[in-house]
Amino acid sequence: QVQVVESGGGLVQAGGSLRLSCTASGLTFDDYAMAWFRQAPGKEREGVSCISSIGDNTHYADSVKGRFTISRDNAKNTLYLQMNSLKPEDTAMYYCAADRLPYDYCGLYEYQYWGQGTQVTVSS
Repeated sequence: QVQVVESGGGLVQAGGSLRLSCTASGLTFDDYAMAWFRQAPGKEREGVSCISSIGDNTHYADSVKGRFTISRDNAKNTLYLQMNSLKPEDTAMYYCAADRLPYDYCGLYEYQYWGQGTQVTVSS
């Protein structure tokens, strides 16, 4: 009965910004590490960023460091990804994922629960 739902994708010019949101229900949100993954046409799925269950640990792919910021609001069961200075190579379907861990940690490995994705398209 777990539901993970992304929103906030869209079409943006290079250099612009978008903020993705992800709401998870049917789970105890602050027990779960959360992550964003993306997959571009013809490419492998890539881990973008993750955040630990209470927000003390974050990781970012090298390709987005300094441009993207992951955050969470446990009171709202919501995960965010602020994306700035977007590039055409950021174009992809972005997926939100959740994974229950026994400690306050996150990594960009396979997660248990996934949303259906939200499309981000960056034009040049």
